[in-house]
Amino acid sequence: MTFQRNYFGKGSVVVPSDDGQDVRRVAITADRLITQPFEGIDVIPDVIAYAARTHGTKEALGWRNIVSIHEEEKEVKKVVAGKEITEKKKWKYFELSDYQYLSFIEVRERILELARGLLHYGIQKDNVFNIYAQTSANWQLMSHACTTIATPVATAYDTLGESGLTHSLNEPNCVGVFTNADLFPMLARVVQNTPSVRLVVYDGEPDASLLDDIRNARENVVVVSIDDLREVGKAQPVDALESRKPSKDDMALIMYTSGTTGAPKGVVLTHANVVSAIGGVFHLLGHHLRSDDSFLAYLPLAHIMEYVVEATLFTAGMKTGYGRVKTLTDASVRKCKGDLVTFRPTIMVGVPAVWEAIQKGIIAKVNAGGLVKKNLFNLGYALKKSRIPILSQVADSVVFSSVRAATGGRLRLALSGGAALSKETQEFLCVALVTMLQGYGMTESCAMCAILPPELQQYGSVGLPSPSIEIKLRDVPEAGYNSTNNPPQGEVCIRGPAVTKGYYKRPDLNNDENIFTKDGWLRTGDVGQWNPDGTLSLIDRIKNLVKLQGGEYIALEQLETVYRSCNIVANICVYASAEAKQPIAILIPHELNLRHTLEGKLNGVDASAPLSELCHNKAVQELVLRECNAVGKKNGLKSMEMLEAVILTAEEWTPENGLVTAAQKLQRTKVAQHFEKEIKEIYRNQ
Repeated sequence: MTFQRNYFGKGSVVVPSDDGQDVRRVAITADRLITQPFEGIDVIPDVIAYAARTHGTKEALGWRNIVSIHEEEKEVKKVVAGKEITEKKKWKYFELSDYQYLSFIEVRERILELARGLLHYGIQKDNVFNIYAQTSANWQLMSHACTTIATPVATAYDTLGESGLTHSLNEPNCVGVFTNADLFPMLARVVQNTPSVRLVVYDGEPDASLLDDIRNARENVVVVSIDDLREVGKAQPVDALESRKPSKDDMALIMYTSGTTGAPKGVVLTHANVVSAIGGVFHLLGHHLRSDDSFLAYLPLAHIMEYVVEATLFTAGMKTGYGRVKTLTDASVRKCKGDLVTFRPTIMVGVPAVWEAIQKGIIAKVNAGGLVKKNLFNLGYALKKSRIPILSQVADSVVFSSVRAATGGRLRLALSGGAALSKETQEFLCVALVTMLQGYGMTESCAMCAILPPELQQYGSVGLPSPSIEIKLRDVPEAGYNSTNNPPQGEVCIRGPAVTKGYYKRPDLNNDENIFTKDGWLRTGDVGQWNPDGTLSLIDRIKNLVKLQGGEYIALEQLETVYRSCNIVANICVYASAEAKQPIAILIPHELNLRHTLEGKLNGVDASAPLSELCHNKAVQELVLRECNAVGKKNGLKSMEMLEAVILTAEEWTPENGLVTAAQKLQRTKVAQHFEKEIKEIYRNQ
């Protein structure tokens, strides 16, 4: 393995283009765009066959069964109509088994059995099968069973409400759906309004009455467990699959984006798109992927990043263990250890919200340990950051070993994707926990636009172009972003074998040159900048540029990335109107870190008061504003980018209340509407 910075040469280089514009590719494959990881892997079933041949009886996919659910009653204080009340709430905690595994050969055998079971129930090549389920081994087995027989898979986040699920079933006229027992109540509510659905496959043990509700929805609805589907498939002839192998250009996935406006868009991804994305990762990071590595999977597989990462690591022969967001740490389980400590991953992937939560959790734990522990941690951090070999090793062994133990003690590489990760969070985790890489992608590019390899470790860059993608920067003159700037800047446009050709049943979007240009480029809406080492940085997003009263633009997402790194911020939405001189922020405080800060910096305020009460305290609001602006100043923000005021809320933003998407992206318009009264009050007092 190499960590030499010159491994990638110039990083990215300009290649000849038809229109004379600067088109860049990664330097190591400048002569071609990668279409596959290895010779002979052309479609998704080839990935499964290759892994079974190559890695055989090694452990491939693992999971934990729920042994028992423990309920605990706790008292929760909240303020209602200005009065403090105490409510009793029940909390559920899981007791889990150890991991059990399927080998690579067993994974392929199960997929082929399920595929033959689907053939028995008449699933055709031109049908669409929906997966509405939590991330698990069975999610993957069912998805690969479908792609094995060239039946496209439509994905649905397990957090979808009735309208979202109904849309993802009806738009593609799904004939079947795979789901979990605990999602049956939602499916039972929508199945009456999804007339194309005739086969429901499930795992777990759903309530018998719900099974009957779905069976009775229509005469032709068949409901079968995944185990029974396998048994049916075993009895079918193996050669029945030969005529159903997909071709490269066949549709593999209709991946519904968790769009921030309107109904979710179905991104059409072919087998060739997915395989080329896997190939791109291998050519960029393959020398870092070891077959003795282990990967903890917990992000939604309905998100393309998790899907492609799992497929790539499966190809590499890596063991994947499935976890749940609710059981990752020991705090969420009873009579067992959390998934992180039990599985002990070497590689993890997460979105910024996950890494920010880990960072703030570490800080909260250090603060709770008292002054001596806090000073020791800060000293260790300074020593490790200095990169003096002996001092760094001492800091690692004395200070950070306990931090690493919380993730199993073996973590060596982590990747953040889905949105920008702040420099502070990335640097903190690199020093205290693990080498933290950034990536950049979108559903439309199979999650792969750029990845930062360890050789080019730095902060603020999303890395080198994926070898299956080429990139050019399009001028945004109204905001001063031009490809002729030094460094070159502009809207990121992508093209290549990993990029979708369009959206499902959306000719309005597919013919829109603001999305797909006539010469084959996809406009991402993100503003990028080429760095001297050939890496790409994201500096803006066009639709989130707001022109202030003074006529200058500010970038809301960029500001959120900066302010979110403040230790007392759990989540944030930056808002500004055209009449404003400066932006304001609506934010959820990080409760433990806020209370710790109040104890040290704000006399006269009861730090133990309910969070909802603290959020309405003027002194607390002013403290949070000062802390946020101190972070902004440290990051070099201009005066017009500093916050004028903050609105604090104790209310969590969830897909259920509509303030974030299933992929945890802000529903910016809905957040602004939700806090319209408070926003107007601030601007009224300007």
